[in-house]
Amino acid sequence: MESLRIITEEHQKLWRIVTTVDLVADEIEGGAKVDPAFFNSVFDYIEQFVDHCHHPKEDDFLFRLLRLRSEAAAPILDRLQADHRHGPQNLSALRQKLAAAAAGTLGQAEFSAALRRYTQGLKSHVRAEEKEVIPLAREVLTGEDWVEIDRAFLDNDDPLFGDQAKAEFRELFHRIASLAPESIGLGAHSAGELQPGAAKRANEVLLSVCAMESCYGRIKALKGINIEVRRGETVALVGANGAGKTTFLRTLSGVQPMSAGSVHFDGEDISRLRSDLRMRRGICQSPEGRQVFGPLSIEDNLRLGAYTQPKSQVEGDLEKIFSMFPILNEKRALPAGTLSGGQQQMLAIGRALMGRPKMLLLDEPSMGLAPLLVEEVFNVVRTLKSQGMTILLVEQNAFAALAIADRGYVLESGNVILTGSGQELISNEQVRAAYLGM
Repeated sequence: MESLRIITEEHQKLWRIVTTVDLVADEIEGGAKVDPAFFNSVFDYIEQFVDHCHHPKEDDFLFRLLRLRSEAAAPILDRLQADHRHGPQNLSALRQKLAAAAAGTLGQAEFSAALRRYTQGLKSHVRAEEKEVIPLAREVLTGEDWVEIDRAFLDNDDPLFGDQAKAEFRELFHRIASLAPESIGLGAHSAGELQPGAAKRANEVLLSVCAMESCYGRIKALKGINIEVRRGETVALVGANGAGKTTFLRTLSGVQPMSAGSVHFDGEDISRLRSDLRMRRGICQSPEGRQVFGPLSIEDNLRLGAYTQPKSQVEGDLEKIFSMFPILNEKRALPAGTLSGGQQQMLAIGRALMGRPKMLLLDEPSMGLAPLLVEEVFNVVRTLKSQGMTILLVEQNAFAALAIADRGYVLESGNVILTGSGQELISNEQVRAAYLGM
């Protein structure tokens, strides 16, 4: 039933977007200007992802087989598929209203009302699928049905469902998060590109941590941690507050002393290396709480991330970061302390990337962010993963972290209590009860 997980994840993304549109509608009613660039980015996502990909997937596979297996499915599927058919027409009408509002021939209150009618329709549609269709599918579809549906949804070469399509949808979402007003997004005037790469993965071990211990005075915070990360993997470390996640990253990067154990990175024992030498070896961290240098300019913050790199490549790397996060380019001369929390998080990630990491450490990157920017952070992580970046991700948002991770470790009171693939841990009853609220 992997296809149901994919459908629900797509519903969650769509829900975040329509909730964002509702918040922008509130601002418009309060006197804010209508931003055509932002709304066109939203409408492009809905047109290309929802109307041209998500709905056809459901119609061709899930809904078709549901009609064969259950007469009771017909009424609800008739209504939902009517929504699918009318979706492009409704969106086209909303684009016309946007053009009229931008030209001043449609009042802002009328445009806001049209937005709310549209988002209410999308929310109603998602609720019906989640509360009626998906439970019915679990009940009536056969094992053979699920094999057919899952095969289609997991086909990496399919033009609708495959890796290239997913990369394009990440770009579309990135545009929305970049152009959304600063109160709920990044507040940029241009969207930039995430520029998904095509780096291939290797299977060799890049990081091996054996029996790591670390103490704060007499208190042992880490109690014999064993963790392995292979080149090109995204590995998630999840656990509750106080489990030792941040302490592990600080110890790994050399900021926190290690009292026992060993760390091997890229074939070298780095257990006794200082933190700056570990950074030079390719371990770069985006720390919890962003920790940008507030009085320094955004550009200077980024340049500090590259202080170990040859000067000849810094300008080119800066342009890559500015292309990914245009808001940083727009505000490059301003003090970093003037940025919003979401903007500072993108700066922290960009600063780490300026060090050209062999392994990127991300410590609670979604903490304290608005829902749209939480999704954008994971959108960025997915893109870096697609480029072949090795990522060690520490997150309290366990479901989101495990959903994109190749493997995960569950940390509790300084011990690793569970390990497995991301999907295995999501399905584990102990993890679901303790960390996923299920």
